[in-house]
Amino acid sequence: MPPALAETTPLTESRDVTGAFLDRHWTRPLAAQGQTPEQFSPLEASLLPADCGSCHPEQYRDWQTSLHAHAMGPGLMGQLLAMEPTARDEHQDCIRCHAPLAEQADGLLAELATAARSSAGAAPSPAAASLHQQGVVCAACHVRAHQRFGPPRRDGTSPDAAQNAALPHAGFVATGAFEDSRFCSACHQFEPDEYALNGKLLENTTEEWKESRHAREGRNCQSCHMPERRHLWRGIHDPEMVRAAIAFSVESGERANNAIRAALSVRNTGAGHYLPTYVTPRLIAEIEQLDSDGRSLPGTRVERLIQRQVPLDLGSETADTRLPPDGELRLVYERPAHRAAVALAYRLRVEPDEFYARFYRALLADSAAGKGRELIALALKQAESSAFLAFDERRELPQR
Repeated sequence: MPPALAETTPLTESRDVTGAFLDRHWTRPLAAQGQTPEQFSPLEASLLPADCGSCHPEQYRDWQTSLHAHAMGPGLMGQLLAMEPTARDEHQDCIRCHAPLAEQADGLLAELATAARSSAGAAPSPAAASLHQQGVVCAACHVRAHQRFGPPRRDGTSPDAAQNAALPHAGFVATGAFEDSRFCSACHQFEPDEYALNGKLLENTTEEWKESRHAREGRNCQSCHMPERRHLWRGIHDPEMVRAAIAFSVESGERANNAIRAALSVRNTGAGHYLPTYVTPRLIAEIEQLDSDGRSLPGTRVERLIQRQVPLDLGSETADTRLPPDGELRLVYERPAHRAAVALAYRLRVEPDEFYARFYRALLADSAAGKGRELIALALKQAESSAFLAFDERRELPQR
């Protein structure tokens, strides 16, 4: 049994020390783990999430439900099948974040080589998914050179050498880096010299957060996306997460001179970055008239997009109507009253994968999907099915 926690002392670490750790930890491409320590059992040496889950079941269960576990989905795999099997540098453009371990890069290389010898790419079998097919695995964040890293214990302490010697896989090295927003920026923030549109980086989430009151008030990425240290990483695909980030305000419809006037306000009160932060989602605020059966009446809908709008080639930015932290969109409605109108519907539609859906349709339409066609078709189906209503309210109209 390891020594009692009371014998340890809280971990203290300067911001500079944390930054230096993160620079080393996220040097891309990540180095291979190397020689396994002789004392390690096969389970201790494993990089498979299921093996980590044998001792960390709660974290494993949460991870299985997250997008991190599905980061190497059919859309990405379908595109990778179109690349040269040995083009490691080209693969890294995608997997540096979606499957960052060197061992995952090797596994991908082997799969692409096999697919190149076959007539068509095939979707991976979930029951026998290899390491690279499992996306952002536990080891991607927690293991370097077979050494485990993680945050201090919940009471702020970390194991000493004697404790680590008695723990599986020689224990772990505690660092405050895992509670620092810069840990997430390794994949969620472009560097200043990387791809930008209209002078704005394509991925700019951490910088958006830095400029927000959430950063000033001490709320980091983990506080929202990993509550109670849970490995969930909920975001734009999760209806409850989106609803928690937005405050809605409805102004009931009024009739005047056969016109209907109303308004819907959508305010980003909870997200510590732009909503949405990236180019792939689209939110649609809308108001329309309904008949007595709740059906939409043609020609009565008014809508506004909340989105960073870009073409498929990512060559320009046509509009940016996203909501910054504490930013608000007010959709004002003024339309002629339809003779059958009895109510107004106020909605916020969320399409988390709008850009991907357009992209996959284009690949399938011009036969650019190649060997990945089957996977791209599956990815399109998934992208189209991810939409949901974050807000949907009906208000009766005053009678004439």
